[in-house]
Amino acid sequence: MFKFMVMAIVVFVVFRMVMGESIRKDEESGREATMEMKENIRKIITIVAGVLFAVITVFNSFYTISEQEAAVVTTFGMPRAVTETGLHFKIPYVQEVTKVNTTINGLMMGYRINEAGVEEANESESLMITQDYNFVNVDFYIEYRIVDPVKYLYASEDPVNILKNISQSWIRDTIGSYDVDAVLTTGKGEIQSVIKERIIGELEQMDIGIQLVNITIQDAEPPTDAVMIAFKAVETAKQGMETTINEANQYMNEQIPLALAEVDRILQEAEVIRTQRINQGYEEVAMFNAMYEEYLENPEVTRLRMFYETMENILPDMKIVINNSDGTVETLYPLETFAQYGITGTGGTGNITIGTMGESEGDGDE
Repeated sequence: MFKFMVMAIVVFVVFRMVMGESIRKDEESGREATMEMKENIRKIITIVAGVLFAVITVFNSFYTISEQEAAVVTTFGMPRAVTETGLHFKIPYVQEVTKVNTTINGLMMGYRINEAGVEEANESESLMITQDYNFVNVDFYIEYRIVDPVKYLYASEDPVNILKNISQSWIRDTIGSYDVDAVLTTGKGEIQSVIKERIIGELEQMDIGIQLVNITIQDAEPPTDAVMIAFKAVETAKQGMETTINEANQYMNEQIPLALAEVDRILQEAEVIRTQRINQGYEEVAMFNAMYEEYLENPEVTRLRMFYETMENILPDMKIVINNSDGTVETLYPLETFAQYGITGTGGTGNITIGTMGESEGDGDE
């Protein structure tokens, strides 16, 4: 705008000089009517130029900054950054304003988008060599933004091109330190992280007003179709392996809590059985002690009762047959009927005497 105004002023001054010279010649030649007409034209042009200059001056005194912009105001060659959005005032013809875009911008490496919107390979940027001396085509997409408008405009001639050259250098250096299998399959994430750290470090040293936001591997493939198919098959197999491992880990994580719950259930059941057995033991001890006390008071009766109870447990439904010494056989049903015949027993010898039969069966068979 300043250059335009200077040119307009120069044109106006030249026009005034020409018109003044023409009027002077008319005065010398005595043509008063022509001289008056030219004088009126010069006045009209002067008024129009003055109004136009005033309008341009007013409009050149203000500028606006949007949310996605920042401005650099230069006053007599001294730049100053303005980042506040809204309407701002500047001194016309003295201060010059340059706006820059502060949003995230993209830079493609290894490929281009043509006018039809189709990707086109650029092997001069994408073709690289790996650590194991294999060639690969690697496409990158770089995201950056302007963080210091003054340094972006005046610290270097072309900061975007500097960013591109730095990125190409570190990309090739990093790719050259990995084998082809890592570049094409499992090492992409690590490669991106290493390249990003190196570019950020160098940009901080150069301090050109640009910040790297992210760098992403768009595609990585061998330069021939046959090798590309083989490596894609390898990558698919590795992804299948990782999927299987993840499924196995998921199954393990599901089964371990179930197994721990089963172990806890078994331990609880064992604890219940242990408590029952202990209580049963205490009960049997108490019964034995009570029986022993009873035995101390009435040993013969207690011994006979214990004999009957034992025989009832051992022979609950069996037939009792007694062979007498005279060859006769007695059958008793059931064992409890011994009490009706006055059965007595001696614990020390094991002999049994049946009173109703009048004979001793100490040697008899049961």
